[in-house]
Amino acid sequence: MADYDLVVLGSGPGGYVAAIRAGQLGMKTAIIERDAVGGVCLNWGCIPSKALLRNAEVVNLFKHAHEFGVAVDGIEPDFSSAIDRSRQVVTKLTGGVGFLLKKNKVEVIEGVGALVDKNTVQLGKDGQTLSTDKIIIATGARQRDLPSLPIDGRVVITSRHALELREVPKRVVIVGAGATGAEFAYLYRTYGAEVTLVELMPRLVPNEDEEVSQQLQRSFSRQGIKAMVETEVKNVEVHGSSATLKLSGPKGESELECDKVLVAVGVQGNSDTIGLDKAGVEVERSFVKIDDSMRTNMDNIYAVGDVTGKLLLAHVASAQGVTAVETMAGLNPPALDYGLMPKATYCKPQIASFGLTEKQAQDAGLSIKIGKFPFTASGKALAMGETEGFIKLVVDTEIGEILGAHMIGAEVTELLGEVSLARLLEGTTTEVGWLVHPHPTISEALKEAALAANGEAIHV
Repeated sequence: MADYDLVVLGSGPGGYVAAIRAGQLGMKTAIIERDAVGGVCLNWGCIPSKALLRNAEVVNLFKHAHEFGVAVDGIEPDFSSAIDRSRQVVTKLTGGVGFLLKKNKVEVIEGVGALVDKNTVQLGKDGQTLSTDKIIIATGARQRDLPSLPIDGRVVITSRHALELREVPKRVVIVGAGATGAEFAYLYRTYGAEVTLVELMPRLVPNEDEEVSQQLQRSFSRQGIKAMVETEVKNVEVHGSSATLKLSGPKGESELECDKVLVAVGVQGNSDTIGLDKAGVEVERSFVKIDDSMRTNMDNIYAVGDVTGKLLLAHVASAQGVTAVETMAGLNPPALDYGLMPKATYCKPQIASFGLTEKQAQDAGLSIKIGKFPFTASGKALAMGETEGFIKLVVDTEIGEILGAHMIGAEVTELLGEVSLARLLEGTTTEVGWLVHPHPTISEALKEAALAANGEAIHV
């Protein structure tokens, strides 16, 4: 008889959620974690970065206090205190996760786990072995080493290093203008840094709708954030406490000096030191191959989260964890649709989206119509002094199905739940337009965008 029904490697948002769900279903479960419970997301990613971004919002509010009739002098933002606050938030959450694991009778084992075979996990090179009926790989991912951007953890850094800095660099170059790059650009600029975003693709946040990218670039420009798109980093030279980047862009070769280089591109799965080859688990370009049930090619071994390379988002990892465990339990959970997963970026203005962009829908040959509503016409946005941005819905022409939602503006990440639920329940722009929204709220803009798709918007 095996020691456990399930052993989970890694306690990030995929691993710990899977372990808790397994405990709820009566499985004898152990979770192995080499560092801190909660993984990178809770300890060095999603949570501390959002705590810092909240600090940045407060600093920004003080900077614009005169717009609200409040005179404020002598503002002294303390980035070190902001870091302390972010760590306090992390401590509370990781403690909560530890409590939930204990409550659901999940055994937490500190150490490094590796597979010996498909039913055995070893702790350390010479440690004890655990026998188990099933295994979930939830070991996450890490920054990939790029030849042109060798990370030294001092001048050339990753987001994890950035979350440990207690002083804001005077000049920072951020390589990669996706969600991580955009968030740190806003954070550092708010605290007074000279920020330059370098992006290889033709626009910022290149996976978002083109109009969202255009709006973000305008907003960032007003904030004093420089953007260099269609630009490649050819090399970086570190000299003392600063660096020089050699760039190649539309205007040819150039050089850029800075105090820190934050690398926000290139990720690889943490699959290389956990014995997957011994268990016969297939890996492709560092990511573990899985089917719709999160099962690998070995029928008792599953993988969830960033190590699968499917969609590197914490809530996706959690959803995968539940799907994997419920599949083990024979509950037949519905397959996950990665194309409809919500995505959120917490810079200023916020970005929120799911589904097809306008261009993707056009490229797929779909017949679509667009519903759009600007925040300049929103009473709540005007009252808040946050009128940048818009809501844009990509809608099927014939039946009004919402194929995609693309939002940029104040607190739009909070609207993803409503529009995603409408899609899940097969609602259309007609139903969203019918729904009475409270006034005045930001959510009214979603109703107006739905009405606009049908030519029925009231307030624009």
